Amino acid sequence: MFKKPILLTLMSLLLQPSVHAAPVSQQAQDTARYALATYPEPLIASLAKMISYNTVADPAVPFADNPQHTGFKRYLAAEAQRLGFDFQDHGHVLIIGMGSGSERVGVITHGDVQPVNPAKWARSPFELDRSSEPGKLLGRGTEDDKGPIATALYAMKAIQDKQVPLSKRIELYVYMAEESDWEPLKQFLKTHTPPQVNITIDAEYPVVTAEKGYGSIKLTLPPRTALPAKGGPVLTRLAGGFFGSQIPEDAQAVIDHAPAALEAAIRARAQGQQGVRYSYARTGDTLTVTALGVSAHSSKPEDGVNAISMLADALAVQPWQGTQAADMLSFLNELVGTDIYGERFGQIAYRDGFMGPMTVAPTVLKQAGGALELNINLRRPQGKTAALLQQQVTAAFDGWKARRQVPATLQVQIGEPWLQTDAPQIPTLLSVFGHYTGIAHPQPVAIGGGTNSRLFPNAVSFGPAMPHTVYTGHSEHEFITEKQLLLNLQMYTAVLIELAK
Repeated sequence: MFKKPILLTLMSLLLQPSVHAAPVSQQAQDTARYALATYPEPLIASLAKMISYNTVADPAVPFADNPQHTGFKRYLAAEAQRLGFDFQDHGHVLIIGMGSGSERVGVITHGDVQPVNPAKWARSPFELDRSSEPGKLLGRGTEDDKGPIATALYAMKAIQDKQVPLSKRIELYVYMAEESDWEPLKQFLKTHTPPQVNITIDAEYPVVTAEKGYGSIKLTLPPRTALPAKGGPVLTRLAGGFFGSQIPEDAQAVIDHAPAALEAAIRARAQGQQGVRYSYARTGDTLTVTALGVSAHSSKPEDGVNAISMLADALAVQPWQGTQAADMLSFLNELVGTDIYGERFGQIAYRDGFMGPMTVAPTVLKQAGGALELNINLRRPQGKTAALLQQQVTAAFDGWKARRQVPATLQVQIGEPWLQTDAPQIPTLLSVFGHYTGIAHPQPVAIGGGTNSRLFPNAVSFGPAMPHTVYTGHSEHEFITEKQLLLNLQMYTAVLIELAK
């Protein structure tokens, strides 16, 4: 729960926008209208070029030597020059600036993207696809975060074209490792003075003032030598997932000596599930069961269908013993289940009135050097200390381990939730959002994801995703609609004017 002083501060903050927010100025409206009339196609063309660079972090190639990253940076430098902006290259951090002044407004984005499975896409995920689904712009980074970068650039261009008088400098920050490593940005900010007021365009509308803490659980099972009695069914393989911050849509189990009755039981249990499709293949008496769920950002597990959890549940038609996969199945079904709130995992489930519930999602299950590893992604609200939560996770694990009699090991990382209570730009952001969407009395929201807002002063997130819609970043069906892209262009144009005038 909130401590009372924080709650009162937040309640006061939430009341301000609807009571005191000034209307959007005519100059901001006119310039946003100009941006909409002038720059839709150049904006989409710029986004297409950005998408063409595969800026997924490659552990085998140092950042400075990665041709995709350096190519993306060169493109941004050329685009900034072409549009009439200044450009600074600080390695992992790029700054595109407009105007002058001791006071600055920062727009925080990132140019790297999450891994992608090309087989899941109608076209290459690094080719902007406008035709497969009319009205949608599909491609890795369209929503997270290359679409926002391109939109901010053309919002700045419209402001420059109209020669809007500004008293503050606008700086667009593009960080190149947000999805993989925040340390270079933290080091950069130790010697770089950031703008006084900042918006991150890497989350949701209306305004994000709270983010859950990121956490992870890693369960490791060593190889097993004892097997069930000869002739009985043996669960020899259990795997699934693609990367740690994606709800997995793929999972697979292999069962040796699988009788027809066992397959029938699994099929019957699987038919009772919603949102997941199964396929079954036989080679002799070996049965392979494959689950296809729906991928999503792991901060919003409710938007996806977790193939690992669902497959584990489908296999819960008999006790399984004697293999790593059998032990892992036991852990998944006893402590995780198919719910997303950790209600089976000992005492770790809880919720906060503003930030919402703890979420628990298995994301990657794989073999690693003979061991079998499961990675679970946590997103936790305020309301418990990290120490208490770690203790509760460990207690639940220890209880399962004692019951199962397996030499498993556990690693737990618990991050801190974040709350912004006093950013001065919040009423302006809410006013612009309400004006362009027609949504009355919009209020700040909390999200499960973590953005670079945490690292910048007076920072909150402003888009690009609308509230109560599925966020497609991190999924294998990432897109932004043309309608939303152009709505964002208008809102970003108006907001930058109002904040920098």
